[in-house]
Amino acid sequence: MDSVAAADVVGRLKAVVGPKGVVEGTDAAPYFREQRGLYRGAALAVLRPASTDEAARLVAICAAARLPIYPQGGNTGLSGGAVAAKNGVLINLGRMNRIRALDALNFTVTAEAGCVLAELQRAAEAADRLFPLSLGAEGSCQIGGNLSTNAGGVNVLRYGNARELALGLEVVLPDGQVWNGLRGLRKNNTGYDLKQLFIGAEGTLGIITAATLKLFPRPREVETALLGLRRIDDVMELFARARAASGDQLTGFELIPRIGIDNVLRHGEGFREPLATKHPWYALIEISTSRGDAQLRQALEGLLAAAMDADLVQDGTIAESEAQRRELWRIRAALAEQQEKLGGSIKHDVSVPVSKVAEFIVRASAAVSERLPGIRPYPFGHVGDGNIHFNLMQPSGADKAVYLKRWAEFNRIVHDIVVSLGGSISAEHGIGLLRRDELAHYAAPLELETMRKVKAALDPLGIMNPGKVI
Repeated sequence: MDSVAAADVVGRLKAVVGPKGVVEGTDAAPYFREQRGLYRGAALAVLRPASTDEAARLVAICAAARLPIYPQGGNTGLSGGAVAAKNGVLINLGRMNRIRALDALNFTVTAEAGCVLAELQRAAEAADRLFPLSLGAEGSCQIGGNLSTNAGGVNVLRYGNARELALGLEVVLPDGQVWNGLRGLRKNNTGYDLKQLFIGAEGTLGIITAATLKLFPRPREVETALLGLRRIDDVMELFARARAASGDQLTGFELIPRIGIDNVLRHGEGFREPLATKHPWYALIEISTSRGDAQLRQALEGLLAAAMDADLVQDGTIAESEAQRRELWRIRAALAEQQEKLGGSIKHDVSVPVSKVAEFIVRASAAVSERLPGIRPYPFGHVGDGNIHFNLMQPSGADKAVYLKRWAEFNRIVHDIVVSLGGSISAEHGIGLLRRDELAHYAAPLELETMRKVKAALDPLGIMNPGKVI
């Protein structure tokens, strides 16, 4: 498309959203800024529709002109899935932020894609309900993006990924038609479950504009503990015991390495040593229930005592107040926030069967250390569901730029081990641009062929978030 034709199309797009829906000049810079600084975005225009009708009209105009569309939510993704290119338009859903309905009796909420996750959580709480999706970026990420990437977070063990929390979707298809699949049904066996095509598709098959989501009873009792352990194998044995002792009351089980504690204490603000002595590994455990008389404290104390008697746990603390509970979780959140203070970081968001977590961490740590002596493995995350953020910090004093050029080399080492254990190269961050080539390398040919057929069927012009995922 020549510049004159492109300018005409962009002018018609801007007319759809009006002045309030157009972002230009320096105000557009944040929409092109990718979280990790690995990519730099650009676009012919940044457009912010205020309704599904406006979004549909934008897509219809782009389809007629064969103009690429780059959907974007809160722009907090970690795989480059929301990066725009200069040959297309960026459609940001941030103005579509209404909660359309909250049915407390049906335990559902219907929200537009631009609703910030934390606001959605607060709306559920005001109705004495819980929306359990919770992750570090919840103060700025949006539910449409969460669904488009099938976000996970700290409560997957109990409540599942975003995919498990969605009952229905509203989606603008690549030709501008709107599919209204907003249903608050737990049982609906009428053909293909179309919503699952769009969840985790990272905007490559359409734009999610609204969703009907599951709510749950709000917890009445919550108990949280941080425990210190000697070996990663002990962490996994403790997880098995915690699951057996608490059943489905186990909400979170997070792994924290000593390197993470040291880094948070050195670079974070207001942190202190969490236990009386230092330990190689820590487990952050949380159990909760909607009952008010479940005596969770006694259950957690019993688990801790038995684990110490078995020499699995060396020390531990149970939060005595909500403030102490929040402080323990603040340590966990700071692991990701502060790791860049250690220099260059080659990141892996992987999952393996829970029974293989310890083996993966041991094998992968040994393999990368053999390849580059002095490299500092920084594994942390949601071991209760097998998801490890296996990040590799540069050796002390190394040149950051030179180190980061070895990203593909260490991807191959780590991902080969992951796949050999029956795992996934992307647990919760998605494919985007960052892992596109890795997906092509590891996925079965028939799997890739099937994904391409789905893409071609729904987006024959190839205009929806081109270059991402496949």
